[in-house]
Amino acid sequence: MDNLGDVRLFVEAARLGSLSAAGRKLGLTPAAASARLARLEAELHARLFERTTRQLRLTDEGRSYLTCSEHALRSLDDAKAALQEGQNAVRGKVRISATSDFGRNLLMTWLDEFRARYPEVRFALTLTDSISNLVQEDIDLAIRFGTPTDGSLIARRLAPNPRVLCAAPKYIAQRGEPREPADLARFDCIVIGSPAGSVNEWRFTRDNESQTYVVPLEDALESSDGEAVRQWTLCGYGLSVKSIWDVADDLRAGRLQIVMPQWRYADAPVHALYHRNRYLAPRVRALLDFLTERFAQTSDELNALVPCDADAAQRVATPAASPARRRKAVGA
Repeated sequence: MDNLGDVRLFVEAARLGSLSAAGRKLGLTPAAASARLARLEAELHARLFERTTRQLRLTDEGRSYLTCSEHALRSLDDAKAALQEGQNAVRGKVRISATSDFGRNLLMTWLDEFRARYPEVRFALTLTDSISNLVQEDIDLAIRFGTPTDGSLIARRLAPNPRVLCAAPKYIAQRGEPREPADLARFDCIVIGSPAGSVNEWRFTRDNESQTYVVPLEDALESSDGEAVRQWTLCGYGLSVKSIWDVADDLRAGRLQIVMPQWRYADAPVHALYHRNRYLAPRVRALLDFLTERFAQTSDELNALVPCDADAAQRVATPAASPARRRKAVGA
C-alpha cells in the first residue's frame, strides 16, 4: 500500500499516454509526477515506459505490470464500493457511454430524470459510435445497439431496435421514392462508418424474400458520427438507415419519412453492457434499473412508428397533412 499512489499514476499515464496529463488528473506537478514514476521503476527494477519528447510508450514489462495493476486497483475500488453499499447510498459518479445520436436526443433527458430522483449522482458521459473498451476507458455502463461479442462483458437486453430506411420529404419530392432495394442505385445514400469499416451493405427482407444493396462508397456521403448522418438526411442529401430510437421525433414531426416500408432492415436490439467481474455500485445498479424501466415504457410507442405498408408510412411521416392529403393517403 505504500506505493499505491505511484501505481495509480502509472495506470493513468498509460491510459492517457502522457505523464504530465496523468499528474494533472491526480493533482501533481510534472516534476512530482516524474519523480514518483522514477521511484516506482526503481522499486520494481524495471523500466515501465519508453519516454521521448513526443510520446510515452509502454515497454513489455510495463504492459505486463499494467494488466496486474488495473486488476488490483479495480479490486480495491470495488471493495470500497462494497463497504459503502451497506449505507444503501445512491451517490457518486457514473461513467456511461452511448452512441452519439441516441445520447444527445434521448439519453440526456433520461439522465436528467434520474438525477431528479438521485440528486447526489453525477455523470461522466462519453458519446461515441465506436465500441468502447470498458476496461481501458473505465466505463461503468455502456448503451449499445446490437449484440456484443466480448465475453468479458455482461449484456442486458433493454429493448428491440427497428432500423428504418428514411429520407427528408423534400428529397423524395425531388427524386421520387425507391420501391425495392435494387432501385437504390438511382439514389444518393448516406452511410455510417466505424473502425471495422463502413456499414454500406444494406440487407432487407420482405416476407420470405431477401435482397442486399451494397452502397458504392465512392458515391456515398459517409461519417463515423450518427448525428452527422442524421443531419445530412434531414438536409435532404440522401437516404440513410437509422435506428427508430434516433429518428422518432423526426418521423413524428414530418422532418423525415420512412422509405420502402414493406422491406424491413435487420433489428439490432439495445443492450446495456457492464463488466462481468466488476462490482456494481448502488448508483450503477439504480441507473441500470431506471434505464430498463424507461426503455420498456418507450419501446412500444416507437415500434408503432414502423409501418408495414407505404400508406401507413405516409401517415406517420406527415401527421400534419391536410384532410385532402389524408384522404389521398388512404386511397379515398
